[in-house]
Amino acid sequence: MIHSQSSLWLPNSNSFDLASTQPHSMIPMVVEQSGRGDRAFDIYSRLLRERIVFLGTGVNDQVADSIVAQLLYLDAEDPEKDIQLYINSPGGSIYAGMAIYDTMQQVRPDVATICFGLAASMGAFLLAGGAKGKRMSLPSSRIMIHQPLGGAQGQAVDIEIQAREILYLKRNLNELLAYHTGQPLDRISEDTERDFFMSAEEAKNYGLIDQVISRQNLPMPGEPVTAAQ
Repeated sequence: MIHSQSSLWLPNSNSFDLASTQPHSMIPMVVEQSGRGDRAFDIYSRLLRERIVFLGTGVNDQVADSIVAQLLYLDAEDPEKDIQLYINSPGGSIYAGMAIYDTMQQVRPDVATICFGLAASMGAFLLAGGAKGKRMSLPSSRIMIHQPLGGAQGQAVDIEIQAREILYLKRNLNELLAYHTGQPLDRISEDTERDFFMSAEEAKNYGLIDQVISRQNLPMPGEPVTAAQ
């Protein structure tokens, strides 16, 4: 089951959509008091005010649209202040994930990425795509990289088209991982042939992250993130 939930998938694959299973009743509300009365926020909207964005589900089009919108909003709000993207994700759609990745690279603030729990597949790719020196993980987190998974049905020519596309995506993702980690492309290609799990410290040594953090060096909400040397 880990494999199906954490795969980089194409639209016609059989991967499970985790985001659609999240019940809205599980989202806590925060009440703030002011001279104008009480105001209630869902917890994610409140954290957005502190420039904290959460990726806590599988990656699909709906999740990507939400995260891209938050990144663009924070870019317009203050182009100089860092954004913190917390990641606990089993992965998901390549196309949706690339929409998030490209936006992270285009916005003016540094996007610091912080893994808590699991960053697998597209989750690990987005973790590695954070601002250099500001990619972090909590000590007990797990990080996993692997190659894309796709399923194709139909006529032979349709299967051939899908095969060419997935090979293109595999090559593109491997080249970007090599760029962000500093690893040789051949090693990335070899390591992603199967699920490749790492501890936080191993991910740091691999180049996927820059820091393993604890309470003492956890970035403060709304404050600049200190880059690792």
